[in-house]
Amino acid sequence: MSEDSIRLSKRMAELGLCSRREADEFIERGWVKVDGVVVDVLGSRVRPEQRIELVREAEGVLAERVTIVLNKPVGYVCGPAEPGERPAWQLVKEDTRFVLDKSGIHYVRRHHSGLSPAGWLDVDSSGLLVLTQDGRIARKLLSSAKDYEQEYLVDLHVPMGEDTLARLNTGRLKVEGAEVPSLKASRQNDLQLRIILRENRNRLVRQICDLVGLRVAAVRRIRIGRIALNELPQGQWRYLRADERF
Repeated sequence: MSEDSIRLSKRMAELGLCSRREADEFIERGWVKVDGVVVDVLGSRVRPEQRIELVREAEGVLAERVTIVLNKPVGYVCGPAEPGERPAWQLVKEDTRFVLDKSGIHYVRRHHSGLSPAGWLDVDSSGLLVLTQDGRIARKLLSSAKDYEQEYLVDLHVPMGEDTLARLNTGRLKVEGAEVPSLKASRQNDLQLRIILRENRNRLVRQICDLVGLRVAAVRRIRIGRIALNELPQGQWRYLRADERF
């Protein structure tokens, strides 16, 4: 194999066919073809120009994996919970499903299995959280976060001055030594700020506000990319519809 070869599982993830974990699973099952030939050996390598495809069984498995849009309340952690903490996935129950869910997906218990948060939303913040069984969506929102706007409403204890708003929009703010890309801020009213950015670091919005001296009362995420909370009530969830995309 040439020097420009790459692990098959990594190449599959780069192409958006599935996650690397899913790729390893499909390779072991013999569900992956390279240039029309089944490859079932983990660690196999391919060249960038080679054609990779999933067989029908793998496509069927991916089609059954769901993505959930949750309106997370304050007090729930999006990742693994420490003792005494409440994980956000516990809110995904049959009786907390949004009554106006228009996905047409029938709720079954296996939709709880393997649900992972696709991005951060700290315990003290509320709003839109994406939980998914689909490694492709998780990879997009985690590894390619700069491709998706994250929109937040920030409630303040004290009104914000015009100079503070101007500083937020300079495009030169740095948090923990790293510049915050594509930051846009606007005033909603005297005690509410709208922030849009293209990054998803834990507590980033709060750190931005601390940097310019704002006293934050609450943070709520209302949109990721083209997916918005809209009328989804707090503590409830719905399935991502087939016509919705990240």
